[in-house]
Amino acid sequence: MILNHPTSPIAIIGSLLNHRGLIWELAKRDFVGRYKGSFIGIVWSLLNPLFMLSVYTIVFSVVFKARWGAGDESKVSFAIVLFAGMIVHGLFAECLNRAPGLVLAQPNYVKKVVFPLEIFPWVALASALLHFVVSFALLLIFCLVSGMEIHPTILLAPLVIAPLLLMILGLSWLFASLGVYLRDVSQIMGFATTVLLFLSPVFYKASALPEEFQIFLAINPLTLPIEQLRDVMLWGKGIDWISWGISLLLGAAICQIGFWWFQKTRKGFADVI
Repeated sequence: MILNHPTSPIAIIGSLLNHRGLIWELAKRDFVGRYKGSFIGIVWSLLNPLFMLSVYTIVFSVVFKARWGAGDESKVSFAIVLFAGMIVHGLFAECLNRAPGLVLAQPNYVKKVVFPLEIFPWVALASALLHFVVSFALLLIFCLVSGMEIHPTILLAPLVIAPLLLMILGLSWLFASLGVYLRDVSQIMGFATTVLLFLSPVFYKASALPEEFQIFLAINPLTLPIEQLRDVMLWGKGIDWISWGISLLLGAAICQIGFWWFQKTRKGFADVI
């Protein structure tokens, strides 16, 4: 029996609402299970970003003398701005690196005709968002301890990353499907997200790149959320609604395309796995 899996935007929302309980339980199990058996457990979700932040801060602010603004800037201030970019890239990279193996890692579920395979990207995104929230809270603590002002515009932070979340979902569905048929995708993804880290304004201001290289930032999906998260959280600026609206439409389009592709190709998963 061949099932026709719905591909409409309503089907995306319907799948989320109908399986929200299952998605949440699987996401919690994934988040906690990642540190199962380790001595300090979930504390690693704090230590990992702190360790990477320390390394990057030393390399860029001490060795390369990088600065976000003019004048004398403390290493703490540099680290805070750097960390805001790192957590956005971390959210994107975690989901995309895992995407090619989402279906492959669950062969028992693939064999079950009634299991909603399309929820795997939702689960991965929810788990990554839990890490993002932990890192975001850590960033807030850094700001408070360092005396950096917390602006009311920080309440716009969820809106800032909303277009990125749609894009992540779409790309996750796309690469989850491609990963079943093309096993090399998982190898390429790790390389691509690492390259994207250095092509994004994580370690430098977007305006610091020469004009001939600005095109790389313009087409980079991480540029806008990184810049706008810093604006609303650290510098008290509002959202550029025109750019945000364009990115939202683009994110929605990628989300729909990725979901359509996944639903159209999922019928062959059981045969390949």
